[in-house]
Amino acid sequence: MDFSIKTIDKKNTLKTVKTDCIAVGVYEKGVLSPAAKELDTAKGITTALKSGDISGKASSSLLLHNIKGVNAPRILLVGLGKNEIIAEKDFTVVAKTLAQAFSSLGAKNALIALPLENIKDRPIEWAIAAILFAAGEKAYRPDVMKSKKDASSDGVKKAAFYVSGQNTAAARGAVARTRAMIKGVNLAKDLGNLPANVCTPTYLGEQAKKLASTYKFNVQVLERKQLQSLKMSSFLSVARGSDEPPKFIVLRHNGGKAKEAPVVLVGKGLTFDSGGISLKPGPGMDEMKYDMCGAAAVLGTFAAIGEMNLKQNVIGVIPSCENMPSGHANKPGDIVTSMSGQTIEILNTDAEGRLILCDALTYTERFKPDVVIDIATLTGACVVALGHHNSGLFTRDDDAHNQLAADLLAAGKASGDTAWRMPIEDIYQEQLKSNFADMANIGGQPAGCVTAACFLERFTRKYTWAHFDIAGTAWKSGAAKGATGRPVPLLCTYLFNRESRK
Repeated sequence: MDFSIKTIDKKNTLKTVKTDCIAVGVYEKGVLSPAAKELDTAKGITTALKSGDISGKASSSLLLHNIKGVNAPRILLVGLGKNEIIAEKDFTVVAKTLAQAFSSLGAKNALIALPLENIKDRPIEWAIAAILFAAGEKAYRPDVMKSKKDASSDGVKKAAFYVSGQNTAAARGAVARTRAMIKGVNLAKDLGNLPANVCTPTYLGEQAKKLASTYKFNVQVLERKQLQSLKMSSFLSVARGSDEPPKFIVLRHNGGKAKEAPVVLVGKGLTFDSGGISLKPGPGMDEMKYDMCGAAAVLGTFAAIGEMNLKQNVIGVIPSCENMPSGHANKPGDIVTSMSGQTIEILNTDAEGRLILCDALTYTERFKPDVVIDIATLTGACVVALGHHNSGLFTRDDDAHNQLAADLLAAGKASGDTAWRMPIEDIYQEQLKSNFADMANIGGQPAGCVTAACFLERFTRKYTWAHFDIAGTAWKSGAAKGATGRPVPLLCTYLFNRESRK
């Protein structure tokens, strides 16, 4: 659906505007929003409310036809909930209800005249983004590999937000930013949903090159010999068990000043994780194609910042390989030497994400970054801790890291792509002790997501760093099975906010 902005003025009154449908809001107990009052010329809306055809609850809607005195042939009433200051949770439901209604309308274009300025503690930009995200989610089809594509609706193709002149610039900015984010989310979904026999490390490298060509990024895809020269023995030990060659992808968006320290996004790119010798159980193993959703999030974020031509320096780093069992694979008890020179005892080959990320995080030092953020489907323990609503956010406890955490959490809340800060303290590092190496790659069952973050923290002490564990948020299982595209909205919002502060 294509979105635009229409400004309220004397020429564009709701009664006379040319459109196939106008969406207006109504509250519970028969209360009309200002736009609904304006269109209630012959009391047609009031009559519909009194008849009980629409309750006014946030999940309700009703389509009216040919209201006397209104040029538009359709008026879509959308329930807004109890209060004229609308709760954030209610408006999220409103956005989904609107997207659902628009998907089945005979109208080809529509005007959205909801009270977007009346969301509690949220600006108009948030309300517009909520509607765009809901429409994007409704329109997405995971049918790339199907011989017959999923049916798509013939509903509304173009929608305009009806806003006052003072909100025009903010509204247009919100549409542009959200459109870019949705493009990034959809790319991340597409990559996550592809099967591992298609979405290989080589394929991810090809997608990075396509992005570079489209948006004029710089790109490098390092091969095995180059990684050996860099002494990335921890990363390569994971790749050794597979016939698929590993790839180390580096994307650069040079949108800022030449000497400006970059933000570096590091994405875990395990295109399939069997667990290796520590083999995973068979049921549900197909979902291990999603173990590259951190890499997908980085590529999706780059698509969004390319669309917006962000005025910052941003670098994406993606270590990508498969984790497979074979005669060449890591064995429990093996010891490998990371690029940093630190040695690691591999007690469980299914804790492989941290083994590829640690070398990527060491490699990142060369960029002299302002901030490094890694994104990884790292631990099932994070799913146990936080479920599927919040990504786990880990970072050190000092002024720089506390500010970074605050900025990331705020970006998550603003985008609806929320995270929760988890502890990362020296006392947890004790669980990673090894008798034979500098550290073990697991710390036992207690606080498993915390000790995984503590492992990564050992390789990040030369810069400001944060880690997102997205194992619970990157995909859905069951009937709704598929990649979510998270945390692309959070990362994009964080970057957009950085730019606005310049």
